[in-house]
Amino acid sequence: MKRKLITLTVVLMTVITVSSRSWGAAEEPAAEAPKAEAPKAIGSMLDDIKKWLGLSIYLQGGYNYNFENPDSQENGLRIFDHKANSFTLDLAQIVFTKDAPVGGIGYRLKVSAGETAKFIHAAGLGDQSQPFDLTEAYINYVAPIGKGLKFQFGKFATMAGAEVIEAKDNMNYSRGLLFNYAIPFTHTGVMIGYPFSDQVGVNFYVVNGWDDFNDEGNSKTLALSTTVTPNDQISLVLNLLNGREIVTSGGSCTSSICSNRFLADFVGTFKPMKNLTVVVNPDWATQSNAAPDGGDAKWYGIAGYVKYDFIDFFSASLRGEYFKDSQGIRTGTPQTAKEITLTPEFRIAKDLIVRPEYRHDWSDKEVFDSSHSTKDKKSQDTIALGVMYTW
Repeated sequence: MKRKLITLTVVLMTVITVSSRSWGAAEEPAAEAPKAEAPKAIGSMLDDIKKWLGLSIYLQGGYNYNFENPDSQENGLRIFDHKANSFTLDLAQIVFTKDAPVGGIGYRLKVSAGETAKFIHAAGLGDQSQPFDLTEAYINYVAPIGKGLKFQFGKFATMAGAEVIEAKDNMNYSRGLLFNYAIPFTHTGVMIGYPFSDQVGVNFYVVNGWDDFNDEGNSKTLALSTTVTPNDQISLVLNLLNGREIVTSGGSCTSSICSNRFLADFVGTFKPMKNLTVVVNPDWATQSNAAPDGGDAKWYGIAGYVKYDFIDFFSASLRGEYFKDSQGIRTGTPQTAKEITLTPEFRIAKDLIVRPEYRHDWSDKEVFDSSHSTKDKKSQDTIALGVMYTW
């Protein structure tokens, strides 16, 4: 009897153990099969490619109306917005850019098309009949020396002035007198730059000259750009350029060998309060043996800008300028010109900017066209509507 009880006990324990193992196995969740990765959205893939290449596209256009309604359809003392009473596709740009890390390589390639492209060609690289321009193409390298010694070679936008070719990066839609006539647009050459501290940086340039892809002579233009940023509210930039340049209008010198051009350019940016930006940009330049009487020519001026951001999507800017072209080698007429421009700005969608604009130009000489004559007016009034989009 005792043996039967022992046998029965063993059998029962075995059954219970097996059963409990079976129940436990049933309660454990089954391992999930690896899921197939969802296909990446096309938009996300484009963003990744765009970021990897440093790709961006910029479009700019507008309409400009001159109240004199000139038969010539030309706005006086304008370059990029010279067409009166006309719609214009100013710029269509494709840009590839990558900042050079310390010890690494960076680059920038910018190709421009449109009306603006006709007027930014460097000598030896296109002419005004071509609406396409290789605006910038350079590589740079930051050597791991100190805070990073930067080398740059190629064609790049000028370091001078408070404005740039692309209106989106300016306060106004139209470009000012100083940007049009006082300074160059681009350079071709090399740059060596070093940030001595977070507040002070210096760049030194050796370039072919002002807007020269091909050198006009056997000497180079040297430039020094010094930036001082004592705090977040103040930025001060001093640019000095000196070198031999060809005489473009009159003068006794017929080659670049006998004419030296010097430019001092200063840009001060001040932010006295969160929504207010004030910029001051004086320029002074001279060129030896370039005046029609054989003497030295000089041109100088000052531009002032005020911008206030009222709300997230609305700002307003005011620009005033004075420019004196004593011998007329920059504008074609010895004159003193002035202008004032009021530009509201609406940021109506991401990366889309719309700027209506009113501008009044005046000169001490008759340089503006009227409805039936040319260069018979000392002033002109224009309104414009500019549209800028960046992808």
